[in-house]
Amino acid sequence: MGAAAADFTSALYLGLRHGRAALDDWPALTLGKPAALAEVPGARAVARELAALQGCAAATLLPSTLHLFWDVFGMLGQERHGRPYMVLVDGAAYPVARWGAERAAGMGLPLRVFRSGALAELASMVALARQLGRRPLVLADGYYPDRAGAPPLASYAALAAGAEGLLLLDDTQALGVLGPRGGGSIVAHGLAGAPVLVGASLAKGFGVPLAVLAGSAALVRHFEAVSDTRLHASPPPVATVVAARHALELNRVCGDALRAALRQRIGQFRGALAEQGIVTEGGAFPVQAVRLPRWLDLAAAHAALRRDGVLAVPQCRGGAALLAFLLRADHTKADIARAAHALRHHVKELA
Repeated sequence: MGAAAADFTSALYLGLRHGRAALDDWPALTLGKPAALAEVPGARAVARELAALQGCAAATLLPSTLHLFWDVFGMLGQERHGRPYMVLVDGAAYPVARWGAERAAGMGLPLRVFRSGALAELASMVALARQLGRRPLVLADGYYPDRAGAPPLASYAALAAGAEGLLLLDDTQALGVLGPRGGGSIVAHGLAGAPVLVGASLAKGFGVPLAVLAGSAALVRHFEAVSDTRLHASPPPVATVVAARHALELNRVCGDALRAALRQRIGQFRGALAEQGIVTEGGAFPVQAVRLPRWLDLAAAHAALRRDGVLAVPQCRGGAALLAFLLRADHTKADIARAAHALRHHVKELA
């Protein structure tokens, strides 16, 4: 390829990477004991800051969202205070959270899927839950990049609250990127105080492979008391907690500037492709997709771009072929111009 490739395959949206030289030292990589016995040094402070950032009363850290959603649904599936839950899943919800929902279904909770954003459909399912003597547990993502927007979260929360239920969010895409100070969906949608429990990975916006569960103090305390993975699995590595602390420090100092730079790159990318007559999907979010003509082979287009030093993500969605470009704050104008030129050139070449 010659020059370094223009890489649009990484979801490190703010460009945070936390190289070893930027981090404080740590005495050991792991404690050798579960979190139920001892918290990782610094974990409580990081959790408190993440709770405040997201507009929640409390938070706790886990190694991944797979651990998190497995345990959350395990907790809610065994809930003995009040009516049992009925799980209502937004049809566009991300697979990791849905795997947790399937655990709850295996524990005997009824599970229904509704079309994303279909409020009347969700309302009828909430009514059914009440008829069955159950509370609605509504699962959704805070943001859907492939749909260029968020579901109607305030309405989801209101429907859940009206039946003494709970809205459970996977906010991985939004945390660090959307909302005041990058606080994600709860602060972006004014959901503070609503019956919402939010799980998210810091791996995208903050560049740290770590998960956080945030919500009311009572729910978080209960989760920590009954969590299977806090008892039977290793806690987050000490180095990961150190990196999370570093990410939050950077967010305080320059997070708003990085989010502004990211918005600028998104506008530049959309504008550059528009000048080439190429329409992009994705709105103001850093995941931008180009829908290819039906006669164009996706594998051939992807390979041609790669040969030209532009790395994108091939996708098939609803029978359509797309190339996704993940924008970051540290992309340059030259990266964007190179992608626009190569895409236009190769679409013509492969026609």
